Amino acid sequence: MAWRSALVLDPASSDDTREEWDATFRVVDPDGPVLPLGELSAQRGDGIFESLGVVDGHVQEVGPHLARLARSAELCELPAPNPAQWRAAIARVATEAGSGENVMKLVLSRGVEQGPTPTAWITLATAPDNSRSRSEGVDVVTLDRGYALDASAHAPWLQLGAKTLSYGVNMAAIREAQRRGADDAVFVTTDGFVLEAPTASVVLRVGDRFVTPSPAAGILHGTTQLSLFSFLEARGFSTAYETVPVADLATADAGWLLSSVRLAAPIRSVDGTPVPVDRAFTDELNAYLLSPRD
Repeated sequence: MAWRSALVLDPASSDDTREEWDATFRVVDPDGPVLPLGELSAQRGDGIFESLGVVDGHVQEVGPHLARLARSAELCELPAPNPAQWRAAIARVATEAGSGENVMKLVLSRGVEQGPTPTAWITLATAPDNSRSRSEGVDVVTLDRGYALDASAHAPWLQLGAKTLSYGVNMAAIREAQRRGADDAVFVTTDGFVLEAPTASVVLRVGDRFVTPSPAAGILHGTTQLSLFSFLEARGFSTAYETVPVADLATADAGWLLSSVRLAAPIRSVDGTPVPVDRAFTDELNAYLLSPRD
């Protein structure tokens, strides 16, 4: 990705009611040195983030992303972000976006070890070209996540459901999928249920019903999935959050990986078993996801 701009925030408390935020922002060179060596985001992956799609200068789903950022902060025991400050920062960075597709990343870190305050910044970059995965689809393999469906209830310290910077396992899963000749992975539980992809939600179509694994399983609740379900419901389709057995991945009428930047990538095979791809319907989904969404 080509960096376009970066902005560092001096994080305000969540109850700060000021109306002008410019004094809390600092424009920085996205290719230059910014973070100190003791920064815990780099040392330990101790922080949270959100990736927002930006289409022709419009930042998609700002409200849902900020709500999820706040939820992640709560789960990770980080200071609650001030939504007004983050909205102002997002609007400022968005002025650098221009036409086409970009990706904006919000980061809130615990800061420097034993430091007084957290660290926060926003970057803007040109989005990767996802046209091929949107049109041709992706091959996926299932990978064991290493815990059962009820892990989040028994082990809250795993911070399941928070969008943390600790993405080493997620990236390793994608590399393993590629070693197996696939494009991406779908995490499954040790007791045989679907969770999510390393960087995407999973949605399956069964007849006129659209199903996604329940967030109660400790997965990230996808903002794109939420938006898509609203669109589908307006079209008269039924949507549901369910416990999804692994076998349903290959027997569904269709399936997609959904994320804020890649959007809807149809699943064309699961562990080598072909899955039907409805290209016309997928094009319709992506046309909606590329439209301005708040």
